[in-house]
Amino acid sequence: MLKEIVNRFRGQTWIRVETPFPERILNLCSARGLAFWDLAWESETAFTCRLSRRDCGRLRRALKGLDCSMTVVRGEGVPFFLGRFRHRQVLLVGLTACALWVTVGSFFIWDFTVEGNETVTEEEILRALEKNGVGLGTLGLGLDTEDLRNHVLLEIPELCWLTVNVSGCRATVQVRERVPTPELVSKRQPSNVVARRAGLVLKVQALDGAACVLPGTSVTQGQILISGVEDTETFGARVLTGMGTVEARTWYTLTANLPLTAPVKRYTGEEKTFYSLVIGTKRIKFFSNSGMETGSYDKITTRDHWSFFGLPLPVTLERETCRYYETETSTVDVTAVETAAEEALTEYLHTLVDEYGTVSSTLCSSRQRGDILTVTLSAECVEQIGQSVPIYTEESDENRP
Repeated sequence: MLKEIVNRFRGQTWIRVETPFPERILNLCSARGLAFWDLAWESETAFTCRLSRRDCGRLRRALKGLDCSMTVVRGEGVPFFLGRFRHRQVLLVGLTACALWVTVGSFFIWDFTVEGNETVTEEEILRALEKNGVGLGTLGLGLDTEDLRNHVLLEIPELCWLTVNVSGCRATVQVRERVPTPELVSKRQPSNVVARRAGLVLKVQALDGAACVLPGTSVTQGQILISGVEDTETFGARVLTGMGTVEARTWYTLTANLPLTAPVKRYTGEEKTFYSLVIGTKRIKFFSNSGMETGSYDKITTRDHWSFFGLPLPVTLERETCRYYETETSTVDVTAVETAAEEALTEYLHTLVDEYGTVSSTLCSSRQRGDILTVTLSAECVEQIGQSVPIYTEESDENRP
């Protein structure tokens, strides 16, 4: 197998020799050191074989003056393949330019990948990198990542660490976001724990202060649950920092009114497509702005990023398809509207409760009055309803007589 690859790389030829004395030709090849293989006899005076491209020329010169004829059947290998392009100068120049571009272009950054970001957007990180000199077309060799990290972290305080790893023409930006520091509770500020909302108390855990309610007690919004003023028999009242948690059952009722008639789209079937080519940060439009006609339409944008043998190119073909439509009033499906409203109300409920507890059960009901559908979501939750409220502030101290 290896020998076959070597022969095709240096080039090999199939030849046909016809002579009254073929053994003389074979003896001549042996005497001149011309290697041949795959010998096949066609007749008593003719045979075919394979030999290297170089030995083929040597054999042709050696057979001059002899009573025989040698015909090259075909050539195989890299030299014969490249020989087809010797008269196509433009193609050779193009191949050379492509090879040169691939070689030189691999030293520049043409693609970015951001990893580790959750709250900070990828666009914000790439914009900060570009502001500090690292963008599309930047030379990736000798990139000072430490200096880049110091500048980017000053511009994006939400990040605590950043590095840029360059591999060929790809740059991988790895970041770590800063963990927010929790708000410290001042133990010197007298405060009470009051009810954030009404509910039925299930559990009271007073860390500091005096508990004012017991499990099984119904409380209203704003009612004191853990007092920061404790009465003592010896020294009278003592002011403390009311701290603790109060777990309670709470109830929510969320309502949404939705119309049963709504404007819907009816596509006319007319479509128009506009193309543009993005090279790096430059955009080349193949249409004028006047080509975008007025009217109602949906715009669908697709982007095709070009690559060359797996190497990403800074070229993107952007296609914008406009689908024109007309609006008309139509009656919507009541079941679909009710389902969508229930999903929206449930999602909103979780935004209110998930920070403090969990949703135990939900019940959705609907009622239609004319063209209006009223959807009501009733929910029972278990959550922490206590919140700390200062007994008095610095402003109240200044207003004291």
